[in-house]
Amino acid sequence: MASGREIKTKIKSVQNTRKVTRALEMVSASKIRKAQERMKASRPYARAMKQVIGHLAQANSEYQHPFLVDRALLEGGMIKRVGYIIVSSDRGLAGGLNNNLFRKVLGEVRQWQDKGAEVDVVTIGQKSSSFFRRIKVNMLASVTHLGDKPQLEQLVGVVKVMLDAYESGKVDRVYLVYNDFVNTMTQRAAFDQLLPLPAADTQITHHDWDYIYEPDAATVLEHVLTRYVESLVYQAVLENVASEHAARMVAMKSASDNATKLIGDLQLVYNKARQAAITQEISEIVGGAAAV
Repeated sequence: MASGREIKTKIKSVQNTRKVTRALEMVSASKIRKAQERMKASRPYARAMKQVIGHLAQANSEYQHPFLVDRALLEGGMIKRVGYIIVSSDRGLAGGLNNNLFRKVLGEVRQWQDKGAEVDVVTIGQKSSSFFRRIKVNMLASVTHLGDKPQLEQLVGVVKVMLDAYESGKVDRVYLVYNDFVNTMTQRAAFDQLLPLPAADTQITHHDWDYIYEPDAATVLEHVLTRYVESLVYQAVLENVASEHAARMVAMKSASDNATKLIGDLQLVYNKARQAAITQEISEIVGGAAAV
C-alpha cells in the first residue's frame, strides 16, 4: 500500500485536474449557445441557395456548367480521382468527435483506393490537417485557426483549390465531410456530395424553358454555383463549431465526474493507510512498554 503522503499527492493532482475540466466545461457551455445561434442564422441562406440551384438545374440551357455534368457517366462510370473537403476542430479535448470522423473518412478512402481511385483532400481545422499529413493521401490545401467566429473569407482559398481541381478534370467527385450538429448530446459524421451536384438535392429534371441570363449563362452560373458551394462549406464549418463545443462540454463533464469519483476512492485508501499507520504505532508502543 502506498504511503499517506503519496496518496495525498495523488488526491491533490486529481483535484487540480478537476479544476481544469470544470473550467473547460463552463467555457464550452457559455460558447455553445452563440455557436448554435450562428449556425441557425446561416441555415436559411444555405436552404435558399439550394432552391436557386434546383431551379437552375431544371432549366433547358444550351450551356452546361462543369459542376452540373457528371463526367463519370460520360466515361463509362469510371471515377479516377476523388476529392474530400474535411472539416474538423482546431482544438482537442472534445471526446471522440474528431477521431470518429477521421475513422469514417479512412474507411471511405480505403474503399475508393480498392477501386483504383486516387484521393485528394483539403482540410479545414488543425486536427484534420495534422492527422492527414501522417497518412498516404495527397493534401492540396489546408486552413487552420478559424476561431469561434469563422468567416467565409478564410475558406474561399481552400474551397477554390478543390473547385479548380474539379473544373480542370483532375478530380471526378468532391465530398464535404463534417460533424453535423443534431443536439447537445448527439453529433454525427456527415458526408455530402458537393460536385457534381447530386440529382437528389437539385431534383434535376430538364424542361423546355430557360432563364434569360445577363450578361451570359456561363458568367451567371459560374458565380452562383461557386457561391452555392462556398455556402455549403461555410454552413458545415458552423455546424462543426457547434458540435465541437457540445462534445467538449459533455466530455469535460464526464471527466469531472470521474475525477470526483477517483478522489473519493483515493480518500478511502488514504484513510485506510492512515488507520494502518496509527495501528502500527500503537502496536509498537504497547510492545515496547511490555518489553520494559
